[in-house]
Amino acid sequence: MMIIEANLIDIQHREIYPARVYVEDGKISSIAKIDRDCSTYILPGFVDAHIHIESSMLPPSEFARLAVRHGTVATVSDPHEIANVLGIDGIEFMIDNGNSVDFHFYFGASPCVPATAFETSGASLGVEEIEKLLSKPEIQYMSEVMNFPAVLTADSDMLAKIEIAKKYHKPIDGHAPALSGDDLLHYIGAGISTDHEAFTYEEGLEKVENGMKILIREGSAAKNFDALAPLIDSHHNMLMFCSDDRHPDDLYSGHINQLVKRALDRGDDLFKVLQIASINPIEHYDLDVGLLRVGDGADFIEIDSLDEFNILQTIINGKCVAKGGKSLIDSVGIDAINNFHTSIKHIDDFKTVSCHTLEVIEAIDHELITHEKIADKDQQSQDDILKISVINRYEDTPPAIAHVTGFGLEIGAIASTVAHDSHNIIAVGCSDEMITKAVNLLIESRGGISAVTEDREWLLPLDIAGLMSSSDGFEVADRYREIDNVTKDILGSTLSAPFMTLSFMALLVIPDIKLSDKGLFDGRSFHFIESCR
Repeated sequence: MMIIEANLIDIQHREIYPARVYVEDGKISSIAKIDRDCSTYILPGFVDAHIHIESSMLPPSEFARLAVRHGTVATVSDPHEIANVLGIDGIEFMIDNGNSVDFHFYFGASPCVPATAFETSGASLGVEEIEKLLSKPEIQYMSEVMNFPAVLTADSDMLAKIEIAKKYHKPIDGHAPALSGDDLLHYIGAGISTDHEAFTYEEGLEKVENGMKILIREGSAAKNFDALAPLIDSHHNMLMFCSDDRHPDDLYSGHINQLVKRALDRGDDLFKVLQIASINPIEHYDLDVGLLRVGDGADFIEIDSLDEFNILQTIINGKCVAKGGKSLIDSVGIDAINNFHTSIKHIDDFKTVSCHTLEVIEAIDHELITHEKIADKDQQSQDDILKISVINRYEDTPPAIAHVTGFGLEIGAIASTVAHDSHNIIAVGCSDEMITKAVNLLIESRGGISAVTEDREWLLPLDIAGLMSSSDGFEVADRYREIDNVTKDILGSTLSAPFMTLSFMALLVIPDIKLSDKGLFDGRSFHFIESCR
């Protein structure tokens, strides 16, 4: 039996009182009010309402080891990154690995694999596969419907997948950046209940007022907390917190606890903020996660004070999984799985013909959206215009080549096999030679992230699907931090998270302009752009 005495924060009844909590067999057996002063506080654990675990570059078991230190007890996890590489086998890997540790992982069925027909992925999930997944009790919901144009045009396959989710009474996640007016109402009317892509207050307000729940996202690249936090006071019942994508160094530093603290520092109501951080996702997705009530699973955290909000310990299933900033979850053995079939590249593969004008992707710090710029070829050396390439990693085909601005690289190149959503190889660099060098490091290791100069190279191998490392999660965080700093301090990148930003330059469902392995793509009209190769 575990007995804890602390000030209990009862979110649902909006009260705080000294209590003695009894835990038996992983559940809360009794809660008694006590007549004594307590110095610490206990409250339900935090839930990340939408995250791609793979973006942490860690498998679920290692993700949990880092996350529990910050009071996270559960995630609503969209496995479409590994699904794009390995299909159902990849999703089953995530479920099995997640079950090996004390943490609540809830995975979805990804309906947009591949995200579009304009790229090459390693697998696809059709109507039959989605039915197979959603029929499983381990699959909690339908993951984000990224191809929102397919909903608006009544694509038969997409509508069939949505009907399957309804048949199994499982919620449907959305993905609808900047969608508004009648198109938004059509999208919501199809049964889609959430969105994590709102990036302005006005967009978030329109969506919640039309019945869509908004996930306030603060990831390693996309940061929308400041824009959407004003919704907390008036619409807290319709909000959740999420990361979407979080790199290992950021996960090492913090998680949902950081959003809670920022909201409280803004002056937002404690009970409203904690409802967003725990109760709302648990109720919306019907998660089997305790809310600090008698009979619930013992999933809660202890903090030092309401001002500092430091996590003292995290309890999951009645077990202490983190204490004093240290994880008590042990690493587990992992058999890496992968899908990688491309050969070494040569400098000539990245040559381009001379063009009078260039279609340029403008990368924007802290945003997934990009802008389209038209540049004269004579501007290339003056305006931070670099070459960007996407290389099919599932078969040998010629690389797709375009130009990008915003990375600020002064020397060398960087490359990654984390390239949403099909996870081909993506690279940006100052010369064909440097791009070739960075890309071949990844081909030789069958996945990872790399940075190179003429005389040096840095590599973080990602042996699980080219997305995650089977190494110790804390070591991965350290190695990622090193290569991230190298990219900024030595190569000169001006971006806050250059590898995270790079990974989204191939995400075709986010406007305005992106690059797939098949060519330059307009995310507004959903058509390829004619450009010089």
